[in-house]
This record gives sequence, C-alpha cells and structure tokens, in this order.
Amino acid sequence: MMDHRMWSSGDGINVNLCGGFYLAASSLDPVARRTLASLSMSVAKSKRIIVITGAGISCSCGIPDFRSTDGLYALVKEQYPDVILKGRDLFDASLFRDPTSTSIFYSFISQLKQSIDMASPSRTHHFIRTLDEKKKLLRSYTQNIDGLEEKAGLIGSTSKIRAKDVRNIQLHGDIHRVRCTLCSADLPCTGEYLQFFAAGLAPDCPECTSRARLARSARPLRIGTLRPGIVLYDEAHPLGDDIGAIQASDVSRKPDMLIIMGTSLKVHGLRKLVKAFAKAVHASTPPDPLSAKKSYLGKVIFVNKTPPGSEWNGVIDYHIEGETDAWAHKVEEDWRKVRPSDWEVQQTLDDDDNNAFKAMKDKPTASGTENIPPAPAVEPSTTLPKAPSSPTKRAPSTSHYTGGDCSPSKKQDLGNSKRATAKIPSHERGLLFADATNSCKKDVANRTDDSDLQIMKLETAGTDRVKRGPSKRRKKVDVVIPVVKQRELKADVFD
Repeated sequence: MMDHRMWSSGDGINVNLCGGFYLAASSLDPVARRTLASLSMSVAKSKRIIVITGAGISCSCGIPDFRSTDGLYALVKEQYPDVILKGRDLFDASLFRDPTSTSIFYSFISQLKQSIDMASPSRTHHFIRTLDEKKKLLRSYTQNIDGLEEKAGLIGSTSKIRAKDVRNIQLHGDIHRVRCTLCSADLPCTGEYLQFFAAGLAPDCPECTSRARLARSARPLRIGTLRPGIVLYDEAHPLGDDIGAIQASDVSRKPDMLIIMGTSLKVHGLRKLVKAFAKAVHASTPPDPLSAKKSYLGKVIFVNKTPPGSEWNGVIDYHIEGETDAWAHKVEEDWRKVRPSDWEVQQTLDDDDNNAFKAMKDKPTASGTENIPPAPAVEPSTTLPKAPSSPTKRAPSTSHYTGGDCSPSKKQDLGNSKRATAKIPSHERGLLFADATNSCKKDVANRTDDSDLQIMKLETAGTDRVKRGPSKRRKKVDVVIPVVKQRELKADVFD
C-alpha cells in the first residue's frame, strides 16, 4: 500500500512520489514547493535528458487527444455511428480491407490535417526546444503525428534518418507526408492530395505513374495509391530499423533523466521504450542514496492528468498531475531564478548583417585571470617589407646560374671565371679579348707565327652574339711551348 500524504499549494499541480507518498499542491505548503523546486533544479543540472511525449502536449494547441471524453476516438464514433463501433478501429491497419472504412479514414484525416495546419506549438513544445538549445536534450521521442515539434525548431524524422541530425523521433509517422502503398515512395502531402482525401479517394502515386510511362511492355504496370504517412495499430513502421538503432545508441549514451509528458502509456511499443530508458536512467543514479535524494539526478518524471497504473511502480519516480504547459512554465521559472547564468546573453554587433545585434552567451572568465592587466598594445611598424623580386623583374646582379639549380660543371666554370676575373687587372683585359668581342664581325683566318704557336680567332657571320658550345668535362692537357730566344723574339716584334 502506498502512503498518501497531503499538502496544500496554489499552482494547480499535484506531485505524486510513486515511491511512497502523495503531494497535493497549495500555495501555503512549503514541502510541495520545495519538491517542485528540487525537480526543476534536477532538470537544470541534467545533461542527457530523454523526453517522451504524447497527444496531451498538443491539447492546448486545439488538437484533441485520443482517449479522453472529447478526444478523437469519441469524435469518430459520434460522426460515423453506423460504421465505426470503436474509435480505435479507425486507426487500425485492418480498415484498408473495407472500402467504406477506408473512405471514412481518408475523410477524417483530411479534416484533422486542416486543423493541425492552423495550430501553433505550445509552451511544452518550446520547452523541449529550450532543452535542446541548452545542450541538455539527448533525444525527443513523440507519439504525435502533428509535427508541431518541427515547427518549434526540432528536426524530425522523415524518409531518411541521420542520428546526428534528428532531434525528434516520430514514432507514429507524420500527417504532413504521404506514402505509396505499392512502391513505398515518401512524398509531402500537398493541397491536391488533400482534395482527394476529403472526397474519400486515394490519389495515384506519381512515381508509379512516371515509371509506367517510361516502361514499354506488352503488359501494363500496376500503379499504387497514396495514403497518409502515419503508422496505424498492428502496422510496422517503415523506418523501424533506423529508429531501433537510434534507440540503442541513446541507451548506450547513459541518459541521466527521463521526462514523460502527455501520454497514458497504453501502447505496447511505447511501454517497452519507456522501460528501457527508465532502466538506463536508474543505472546512472549515484550509489550514495543521500546524494541522490538531494540532487534528484537519475530520476523518471511523469507529467499527465491521469496517474500511471500499478505496473509502473519502481519505474516512474515522480508523477506530476496537471497540465504539461503549467509544469514546463514552472520549471523554466525556477531555472531562471536558481541558475541565471544559463540564461545570460550578451549583445554584440555583427558587421556581416548591417550592424544588427546578435545574441551570444557570455563566456565565463577563467579562474585566476580576473586581476591580470591587459597586455600593452604594440604599435605596428611603419616600415613596409621589401617585396620579393619577380622572375620578370630580376635584379641585374642575379643570374640563373648563381643559385643551386645549375649543374656541377656550370658551377665549376662560374667559380673559375670569377677567380680569373679577379686576378686580371681591368686595363689588361682588352689585350686578351680585343679581337674576340661580341661586337666583332670579322673573319680572321688561322695563322702560324715563327714561334710555331697556333692562334685561332672566332668567326661570326650574321650575328653579334657568340654561340657557346656544349659544356665538356675539363681534361688535363700538357702543352709544350717552344723556347724562343730573346733576340729572335725582339726581331719578330719590331721588324
């Protein structure tokens, strides 16, 4: 037996500690207020929160839930009393066996889609988005088909799922999309398709139609029809394998809190999902019970108008009886009071957007750097660096053969020429090259003097430049010069 203890408050929220006692709210009761504040603080401290939601979070948006007295099941039974015995039958996969129930299903979905298009996200939807912005949301799982989470800013699961990008998993599909009954093509639900659904008809699949036009076979190909992209009872999810892989990944990441809002926990698949995440959350509870009682980390919170059944004892730790929007507002209000640094933003100018203001979170100052004066500003140097010389404007003193790119033989020739030039005085250089300059255009024949020493002159014909032959490796040659007597040499010169 559970021990129910009553307190008085004034927020319209009842807190039921499923582990042992019950709190009724009133503004005069400090115990209930401290319990709610502690739960709000635990949300602010958690870093990997799993959120599971149902149709109850969209009731304030004008969208009815399923099982309440004014829910969708009661509405369907009231509109079609002769055809539908139970409201649940209109959302069962067996309805496609009967043309009448199929036509009613299409008409009802068309009306529901039009009402959803006019709805806006509730405070609870924005609260989940806030958890994601504060880097506290591990993932959101929802039974809803209205897509209001995506309107609030959470990326939902469509035809292709990437675990890094998707923040909200739609367990029961999306009413804003349609799916082919033959080729399983996933398409957005347009106004043209809604007109067919309102008349109780199913439009043809454009993918199958285009494929049939391209194929030229003797036998005509079958063309499928489009249906709403929601998952009915006793029907497999088209993305079931991807969703299962993401769920296993999230369980392995050790979530530290589970928040369940706006669902009665009647669907079998959802019950398994909740128990799997609750087990992972309880595994993250600190071993010291006193510290766990103070911090409320590793707990499972259930927010709904109706209490959970007895099977959830030991699984759900706190039941908050009331509206999900009221509790979301309470958590955010307490969060701002206790930890205002999480909500501080700094206005900075953004030059890229016409000097518009951009909100950025103020970064905390590192410890030990508060009283350190800023470094003195260094004046920029006014001397401009010398621009490197380009190949087209190379300095006259430089040469392609002065670097390290030339061959060893050319390096040796260049070194020898420099050494030879340095030893010979400038006034004596004309005696060596007087008859062999580049401007010389004379043809000088070979001659032999009396000393039997052969002298060869360069021949230039039609050009002012001397052509150099290919470099050859130097060889040591012994040159024998005959000895000429001084008397004979003088006679040869002056005669």
